[in-house]
Amino acid sequence: MDIFKDLLKFTVVDIIDVILVALLLYYIYKLVKGTVAINIFVGIIFIFFAWKITSEDYLNMNMLHNILNGFMKVGIIALIVVFQPEIRKFLLMVGSTNFSRRRNFLKHLTFLKTETGDETNVDAIISACNKLAASKTGVLIVLERNNNLDFLITTGDEMNIKVTQPILESIFFKNSPLHDGAIIIKNNIVKATRVILPVNNEKNIPQRFGLRHRAAIGVTEKTDALALVVSEETGHISYFIDGEFIVFKDTEELTRLIKKDLM
Repeated sequence: MDIFKDLLKFTVVDIIDVILVALLLYYIYKLVKGTVAINIFVGIIFIFFAWKITSEDYLNMNMLHNILNGFMKVGIIALIVVFQPEIRKFLLMVGSTNFSRRRNFLKHLTFLKTETGDETNVDAIISACNKLAASKTGVLIVLERNNNLDFLITTGDEMNIKVTQPILESIFFKNSPLHDGAIIIKNNIVKATRVILPVNNEKNIPQRFGLRHRAAIGVTEKTDALALVVSEETGHISYFIDGEFIVFKDTEELTRLIKKDLM
């Protein structure tokens, strides 16, 4: 009877509370899905339930409960150490979401135009990738969005070149001194070449994917950037966002996806 009365006291605030917790759990799952962290996360949940069950309120297993209690006291510090990359990405996701919405809102106000630079020439990028894919030339292109990638630019050669198909083809030409590593593009400008990207070694990816693909996964996991890869072995074009491989039917659909994600 008391439980029924408690249910009747369920307010709008309780509904909002449940929705927020559900969203938090969803984003946590999205961050750790497909990585080694998911196993650690499951282990932490198991230890938490074991700690609760062995308490005085349930099984009263004092020795085991005291051991688990010691672990729980330093649990927050352990979580920060173990999940440092995931926490960083989560904070980037939260911070970038608000900024992105504000920027997109301002785009629709003609009397409040903001200086966002030229729109990235996605058609030229895809055309260059198709041409390079035909000759099985390796390509790694990173498209900067809200998260600033200056910390990566310093690992390569800083540039200021307008994006065109011939420019991209010449950069990734096999005998070019600039073809190694990745290039970073922002507002239709090649900001850097020969950039060294963080490589993801945790996520299980198909055998056909090499270091370029792992680097694309790594940079799109740690930032909100987009990444395009042309395989040197197969000539296949791959598209990555949020550390995930995006499936597309043809280059026309790929172009539409990138233009939509860059908005």
